[in-house]
Amino acid sequence: MAIELLFPLCALPGQRWRAWENEDMLYGMTSLRSTRMKAAFIVLLVTALAFFSWFTPPHDVVLHNILHHLNILPFMLAGLLFGWKGALKTILLATVLQAPSIHRHWFSEPLDAQDQIVELSTFGAAGMIAGVLAERERTQRRRVETTKLELEQVYTELRQNIDQLKKTERLTAAGQLSASLAHEIRNPLASISGAAGILARGQASAESRTECLNILTKESQRLNKLLTNFLEFARPRLPRYQSMDPEEMVRSVTALAQHNTKNLRVVVESQPESREVQCDPEQIKQLLLNLILNAVQATREDGAVTIRSFFEDDAYCVEVCDKGQGIPTEARESIFEPFFTTKETGTGLGLAIASNIAAQHGGTLTFRPNEGRGTIFRLQLPASEAVAIESVRSVR
Repeated sequence: MAIELLFPLCALPGQRWRAWENEDMLYGMTSLRSTRMKAAFIVLLVTALAFFSWFTPPHDVVLHNILHHLNILPFMLAGLLFGWKGALKTILLATVLQAPSIHRHWFSEPLDAQDQIVELSTFGAAGMIAGVLAERERTQRRRVETTKLELEQVYTELRQNIDQLKKTERLTAAGQLSASLAHEIRNPLASISGAAGILARGQASAESRTECLNILTKESQRLNKLLTNFLEFARPRLPRYQSMDPEEMVRSVTALAQHNTKNLRVVVESQPESREVQCDPEQIKQLLLNLILNAVQATREDGAVTIRSFFEDDAYCVEVCDKGQGIPTEARESIFEPFFTTKETGTGLGLAIASNIAAQHGGTLTFRPNEGRGTIFRLQLPASEAVAIESVRSVR
């Protein structure tokens, strides 16, 4: 009964109630029992101190002094657990229960009675201060938890929006690729269909039949190349890394490309340095060969294509410079998009595949206008740690 009068937690079990720190109950019956047990323990402690104070002989000053000092325990517990209101109610309960003892000692042991009043007041004030601080800390913790929940909700919504955007972007890209691929296939199919129709009528001359067969062969090869490049772009294989001498790799690609240079000069400028590059040689050679052949096609027959390779900080760079017409300003933003080309017979997948290869290696493929005329394509790859190439070759 004393507990219910001192701590008005609830009148009927199962109903919502309000604790001393004016918090809404959020933890159900388990938390309710726990709170009641804490309140009961504080009441029991206050009652026990009042009981021993009454039955301790008045002349036993030392024991009374100890009992007075123990009053700090229920006051501090009430303040920490139930806030300043809980501490205030505990002080009132202790004052009521210890008032008979104070009254009795006021005439026989006035100093002890005064000491008891002072310590009740002092320890009570300390308990209320602790209660204020505890409530402030709990309020701050609730705010932090609320903010955390809000941030988690925002983060979840953001992730869902990002996933939705990625899905939409993939569907849009797939639609664009499908439309572009259909457009690129339509022209060769029209040529094949026309040539097949002429041959089917059986009235063409020998010269016309030869021309139709050439068209069928040429356009079939064009379709095969287009589909091969599309599959390489859509399903690129992962790089198979190994250590390579970059200077040797560039020179081997240049030697391969010189078969298509006609009267052009291909100049290789390299800065020999004792470092290797971790890469997939086949993919990087494919990338460089594509850049060099594009540069050759863009340069006049009496011109030159320059290939510069060098290390820059922790990156290995290869620049392919041509003296062609350059890339039009309106086409620069789309140069690496699939099926975009400025050539009459191009598939528009070469630079897109090259850009994918560079990205898979953790590098970049960029371009800029060449001084005076033409374009410079720059491949930048992460460089390996400094290794003496000659010693590596000797080990091999």
